[in-house]
Amino acid sequence: MSEPARSADGERTLRLRVFLPTETLVDARVVKVIAEAEDGAFCLLPRHADWVAALVPGILLYTDPDGTEHLCAVDTGTLVKAGDEVRVACFNAVPGADLATLRQTVEDAFANLDEHERETRSALARLEAGTLRRFMEWEAEH
Repeated sequence: MSEPARSADGERTLRLRVFLPTETLVDARVVKVIAEAEDGAFCLLPRHADWVAALVPGILLYTDPDGTEHLCAVDTGTLVKAGDEVRVACFNAVPGADLATLRQTVEDAFANLDEHERETRSALARLEAGTLRRFMEWEAEH
């Protein structure tokens, strides 16, 4: 069995990776991870038992070995702690320096998603209307 990863001062660490469908957003050594699941927030430390949780939209907070806290807004997803690895998989996530900046970034991202969703619904409605029209024309011919 291999030795657990440690920081420069000998403190045990975890390897945190946050995966999106198109990229790895975070790949860092950390000493603590705080996340939120359906039944509430929880904290993971290197010596904690393995864990699986269904994440709800919220803030993932992690602390690097130097004591610096980092924030990442995450969408629904899954967190798995196995040994010294914590893996988070979600569809959307946004890193941020502080809560105010992160909030604005998330609001902007949601506004863009809402606009994209409206455009998609409009295109789908046009496609459905065209299909119905062609079907009615075909039915009238036969």
